[in-house]
Amino acid sequence: MKAATPTRGATGLLVALTLAVLTAMAVLTAGAPRASAATSLTAVAEALRESPVYVDPAASAQLSSADADALAKQIEDADKPLFVAVLPADQPTDNLLRNLRTATGVTGLYAVRVGDRFDAGADSSVLSNAAVRNLVGSVEGERDAKTQLGDFTDQALPGMGGSAPASWDSADSGGGVSTTALITVGAVLVAGGGGAYALVRRNRRRHEEEQRAALEKLRVVVDEDITAFGEELDRLDFHPGEPGADDAMRADYEQALDAYDKGKTYMAQAARPEDVRAVTQAIEDGRFSLARLAARREGAPLPDRRSPCFFDPRHGPSVADATWTPVGSAPREVPVCAADRTRLADGRDPVIREVDTEQGRRPYWEAGPAYGPWAGGYFGGGILPGLLIGTMLGGMMATPAYASDYGSGYGDFGGYEGGDVSGANFDSGDFSGGFGGGGDFGGGGDFGGGF
Repeated sequence: MKAATPTRGATGLLVALTLAVLTAMAVLTAGAPRASAATSLTAVAEALRESPVYVDPAASAQLSSADADALAKQIEDADKPLFVAVLPADQPTDNLLRNLRTATGVTGLYAVRVGDRFDAGADSSVLSNAAVRNLVGSVEGERDAKTQLGDFTDQALPGMGGSAPASWDSADSGGGVSTTALITVGAVLVAGGGGAYALVRRNRRRHEEEQRAALEKLRVVVDEDITAFGEELDRLDFHPGEPGADDAMRADYEQALDAYDKGKTYMAQAARPEDVRAVTQAIEDGRFSLARLAARREGAPLPDRRSPCFFDPRHGPSVADATWTPVGSAPREVPVCAADRTRLADGRDPVIREVDTEQGRRPYWEAGPAYGPWAGGYFGGGILPGLLIGTMLGGMMATPAYASDYGSGYGDFGGYEGGDVSGANFDSGDFSGGFGGGGDFGGGGDFGGGF
C-alpha cells in the first residue's frame, strides 16, 4: 500500500500539469485572434499584427497548421516584416494588397495567395518594385501553396529591409496556440499560479488605457483646430456664383470645404493618438487652399506651399523663416506667420499655442508624447526634426519607445522603416506590387492594378 503512494503523487502531479496546460490553452485561445472569425480584411490584419502567417479557415486545405507554423517561425527567426496570407478562391481581389496593407498598418512585404493565384506588394523601404516583380515571377508557376510560399519566403527574406514588428514579440506564431507557448505558460502557471501572465495582461490593459487617455487630451486640442478652421470658412466672403469667380477659385473653395469635412470625419474615427496626424494634415491642406483662393481674388501671385506658423498652426501658412531660441536650447529657424515675425523682430515673444498638462498650461512642444502625431500632420516633409531638437517632444519622438507607442516617422524622424507602424499613412504609389492588371494575379505589377 505504501508503495502506491508515489504513484498517486505522480498521478496527482500529472493531473495538475494537465489542468495547468488546459487552463493556459483556454486563456491563450480566449485572447488570441480566432481564424474562424476572419470574415473581413480587418480580421486578417488583426491576425497578421500578431503573427506573420494567416490561413483563412476556408483555405486551410491549401496550407496545414504545421506548415503555417513552420513558415511563421522561419520569418520570425529572420526578424523581417514579411506578412503571408492564404485566402479562399472567392476572396475579392480588387485593391486587395493595398487594402490589407492599410488595415494592418505596418510597413513590410505582403504576400497573398487567393485560391491558386498569388501576388505580393511591398513598401519601397522594405523591397524595391523590381525585386517584388522578380520574386513573384519566380514562383507564379508553382501551384502547391506550401512550395510556392516556401520558395517565395526563402528568396525574399535575404533581400528585405527593416525588422519584424514589435507586436510579434508577445504573440504566438502561425495564427494559433503553439506548443511552446502552452508549455511555457503552463510552467509559469504551475510555478507562479499564473501571476506572470496576469501581469502581462494587466500591463497591456494599462497601456491601452494610457493611449485612450492621451487621445482624449489630444481630442480637445484637435477639436479647437477644427473649430477654428470652420470659423475661417464661415467668415469667408466668397460665393461660387459671385461675379468674377472662376473655376480655379471654385476649386480652391471646394478643396477647403472637403478638407474641413475630412478633418471632422478622421477625428470621429480616431482610435489612437497616431490617427490624429491625418486630421491636422487635412486642416493644413484646407488652409493652403484658402490662401490660394485669397491670392486669386486679389490678383496676387499664388503662394508657395509653406508649413504653418510653428508657434500656433491656427495662425495659418507661414510667410517666412525667423530665428527663435527656445529656453535652454540652441537657436533654429522656424516658419512664422506675419504677426509673429513682427513680434520677434521687435524683441517680443510670439503668440504660442499652449495646451493643458499636469504642470498647467505649457507650449505644445513641452507637452506629452501624443502631440507628436498632431505636430507631424502640420510639419511633415522633413522639417519637424529641426524644429523640435532640444525640446521635450523632440527628445521623446527620437526614441524607439516613442515609435513603439505612437508609430515612427511622425515629421519624418528617420521615416518609416520595415516593421514600423505607419497605419494608413503610406503612399500607395510607393507600395510596389499588385495583382497584375484588372485583377490577374502573378503580374507583380503596379499597385492598385487589381489585387
